[in-house]
Amino acid sequence: MNRIFYMVIRNFFRVPIWFYRIWRMGLPNDTHTDGQRYDYLRNVVKTVNRTGRIKVEVQGVDNLPSENGFILFPNHQGLFDVLALMDACPNPFGVVVKKEAAKLILVKQVIKALNGFSIDRQDIKASMEIIVRMAENVKLGKNYVIFPEGTRSREGNKLLAFKGGTFKSAVNAKCPIVPVALIDCFKPFDENSSKKQTVQVCFLKPIYAEEYKNMKTLQIAELVHDNIQEKINQIIG
Repeated sequence: MNRIFYMVIRNFFRVPIWFYRIWRMGLPNDTHTDGQRYDYLRNVVKTVNRTGRIKVEVQGVDNLPSENGFILFPNHQGLFDVLALMDACPNPFGVVVKKEAAKLILVKQVIKALNGFSIDRQDIKASMEIIVRMAENVKLGKNYVIFPEGTRSREGNKLLAFKGGTFKSAVNAKCPIVPVALIDCFKPFDENSSKKQTVQVCFLKPIYAEEYKNMKTLQIAELVHDNIQEKINQIIG
């Protein structure tokens, strides 16, 4: 947590302005486009990461589909994951997070600005409604990020099992599934240090609807899981 404190101190005079603008962007009557809101938030994130002494190395940006309307499925390592993804991804996206995280100050405002969703994992009916709404938005050309592990891994770069239900939105939308390998993203906030840190974001080749149309969601989950773990193993040896 040393780094979070360090980030706040380094950006002390910027934070009130950032918070106000992000809050305004999340209001129902905001006139900014999705791209404009995302670009502003992404510039904020890049500044926060740079002043926090974190370098985000990116691979596979050319693997992102040429047209919007896809879902990113990354492994989940910790609080820094979304900051790494926004730093790395040039395409606007909304975030799907658990209800508990959505109550945190600033996280709540960012989710609204990105037209994201929060899911109550204990409420199956409400979760299914979110999946349906997300699928409809994806059909309209919006992108999303959802963490198929459901909760963060506590084992560093080793993945937990992926939940098949998180892929129902992609199946319903018949959209490209983009596996994303996050490497060392647990270190910036988990390690009690503010020394320079490097994390990696690797966009893998997308899996298109014609490739998974005959697969069950659990099979898709296992395929995406194994592709990500294989990529991580290749990089870290």
